[in-house]
Amino acid sequence: MSFDPLARETLADPGPHWTPLLRDEPVHHYAKFDPPFYTLSRHADVKAALLDIETFSSEWGQGPRFTPPGGLLSNPPEHTRFRRIVQRAFKPGRIEALRPRAQEIARELLGSVRSDVLELHDDFACPLPVIMISEMLGVPASEREQFKRWSDCSVEAMGMPDPTPLVAELEALRRYLYDAIVDHRARPRGGDLIDTLVEAVENDDGLNDAQITGVVSQLLVGGNETTTSLITNMVWRLLERPALWRAVVANPELVPIALEESLRFDPPVLGLWRSTTRDIALHGVTIPKGAKVLLSYAAANRDPRVFADPDTFRLDRSRSELAEHLAFGLGIHFCLGSALARLEAETALQALVAHFPKLSLIDSGERITPFFLWGRRHLPVRIER
Repeated sequence: MSFDPLARETLADPGPHWTPLLRDEPVHHYAKFDPPFYTLSRHADVKAALLDIETFSSEWGQGPRFTPPGGLLSNPPEHTRFRRIVQRAFKPGRIEALRPRAQEIARELLGSVRSDVLELHDDFACPLPVIMISEMLGVPASEREQFKRWSDCSVEAMGMPDPTPLVAELEALRRYLYDAIVDHRARPRGGDLIDTLVEAVENDDGLNDAQITGVVSQLLVGGNETTTSLITNMVWRLLERPALWRAVVANPELVPIALEESLRFDPPVLGLWRSTTRDIALHGVTIPKGAKVLLSYAAANRDPRVFADPDTFRLDRSRSELAEHLAFGLGIHFCLGSALARLEAETALQALVAHFPKLSLIDSGERITPFFLWGRRHLPVRIER
């Protein structure tokens, strides 16, 4: 089989390329990346690997290269301590309390549109989560643009064969965050996310500044790019088939269904990696100890063993079926910001439907760069007022 995750045709539209993997090669070896990695595609295999943290470990990073262990990307007991501390900033009640602010930002962004063409990414889907996570971290409005560039560099570096060109930018982000944390210790702001992490104490053992820097960096990257892609992917698919868009306009109660179907059909993170701690024999292939393994959420979400008509975006799926998607992972490493991402994407679609019920797709825009992420870097839509 010639599956190549970095091939131009795969990058342009990964969906059709999962079918032969799911059918014929559920354990695929890709030798052209450094280091080479295996891919698991079937839903049952990906789910089992996500839950087997002893065999498929996050200790050496969830990207395609090996990185030092620590913090949230570790196994218990260290992961348990970090997760419990960081989780305080993402309690359901605390996230739900952000809904009015998200709605306000969405209204302001759409209210400022004067043209009959909306660049959905630049004008709406990108700034909404960037403003939200920036405010949560206490980043001044004047520094948001730089903050977003650093975040983009962090994501891009994960998937680059050689991330050396971005080292200076990544170090600048690390210094910025570290200095902000030191400043928060000296002058608490009164409740932003960094304050929460600085003040958190678990068994008389809080996080030091370097540990908080790592956590905040992970939250920054996960807190905007992936949500931006969730919003653009969702609107893109609805407008590709105008009847679906009209259905949501006519019945806004379909918004949560559209959101979950988008996560299934177009997960913003196509998959993340684990490192094997022992040899594993699976489907006639032996994955050796110390290998990188991509757990393909996107392929698992198209597995016909779990999802009916998996290659069609549909608004008539049951909630129980949609609950099986793996877009946010599973187990102890389940995406910490999933509730925030859902809130922001739901708010975004509700606002678009209310403000601009007569939207149409101009073209499919352009995909974002990292090969393991999936979203639109540009998505132009037309507004009929």
